Amino acid sequence: MPGGPVDYLRAQMAQEVQTGEETVDPAQVNALVETYTNVSPDEPIWEQYISYMTSVFTGDFGISIWYQMPVSDIIAAAIPWTVFIMSASLFLGFFIGIVLGALMAYYESSRFDVSSTLISILLNSIPFYVAAIVLLYVFAYQLSLFPTGGRVDPDTVRGLNLSFFLGVLHHAILPIVSMVITGFGGVAVAMRGNSIQILGADYLHAARLRGLSERRLALQYVGRNAVLPMYTTFMISIGTVFGGSIILEEIFTYPGVGWYLFRSIGARDYPLMMGGFILITVAVVIGIYIADLTYGKIDPRAGSGGEEREAY
Repeated sequence: MPGGPVDYLRAQMAQEVQTGEETVDPAQVNALVETYTNVSPDEPIWEQYISYMTSVFTGDFGISIWYQMPVSDIIAAAIPWTVFIMSASLFLGFFIGIVLGALMAYYESSRFDVSSTLISILLNSIPFYVAAIVLLYVFAYQLSLFPTGGRVDPDTVRGLNLSFFLGVLHHAILPIVSMVITGFGGVAVAMRGNSIQILGADYLHAARLRGLSERRLALQYVGRNAVLPMYTTFMISIGTVFGGSIILEEIFTYPGVGWYLFRSIGARDYPLMMGGFILITVAVVIGIYIADLTYGKIDPRAGSGGEEREAY
C-alpha cells in the first residue's frame, strides 16, 4: 500500500489549506506524526523503531488519526466484545464437535455416522462469512428476528441488569451461530478419527477384559485420550480469536477489535492499524507458547526426556 503516516498527514493538511498561497509546514507535519505515532520522522529509522517499541511495551500505541483518541483506549473498550462472541463461538464449536465426533466413532459405519460425517464435512467447507451473510439476510433483514448490527440496543440501560444481558445476547446470536455451524464439523471429524484409533488400541481391549463398565471406558479411556491431541489446535484457535473477528464483525457491524481494525485500514489510520496487528500477533504467539509448554503435562504420552526412556 503506497504512502505512510507522514504522507497521509501531509495530504490531510494540504486539503485543509483554503488558499493557494499557503503551504504545508514540514515541521508541523513532523510534530503531528510524532504525536500520533510516537516516532519522529527526522530520526534515523533504527531510532524510530526503538522509540515506537518502547512506547508499545508501555501500552502506548499512539493516537488514532481517525477517531482522535488513544489507540489503547479504543482497543481496551473493544476487546471484551470480541472476546465474548469469539470465545463463545470457539467453546460451543469444540463442545459440539467433540460430542458429535465421539458418537460418530461409537456408531462407526452406521447411517448416523455416514450422514453426520457428510454434514460435518459440508459445513466445514463453507466459509464462515458466507454463512454469516446468509443468516443476516434471512433472520435479520427478511424475518426481522435479530438486529442487523450493533452490540446492544441504544435505549438499553447499560449495567448489571437482565435487559442489558438479554440485549447483548440478542445481538451476538447470529455472529456466534455463523462461526459455530461452520466450525464444529472439522472438530467432529478429527474427534471421530482419534476415537476410532483408540477403539482399536490394545490397552482398550485389556480394559474390557478387566470387566470395566462401558461408561468408564467411554469417558476415561476413549474420550479423554481422543481429546488430548486436539488440545494444541484449541489453544492456537484461542490465539486467533482477534484475527478471525475482522470479517465477522464487519458483516454484522459489531464494533469489536476486528471492526475497528477494518475501519483503520480503509481510513489509513496507521496507529490504530498497528495496534490491532500487534494485538493479534501477541495473542497468537501466547496461545501457541502456552500450548507448547502445557501439552506435555496434559498428555504424558507426549513427554520427552532421557530419564523417561531409560526407565521404560
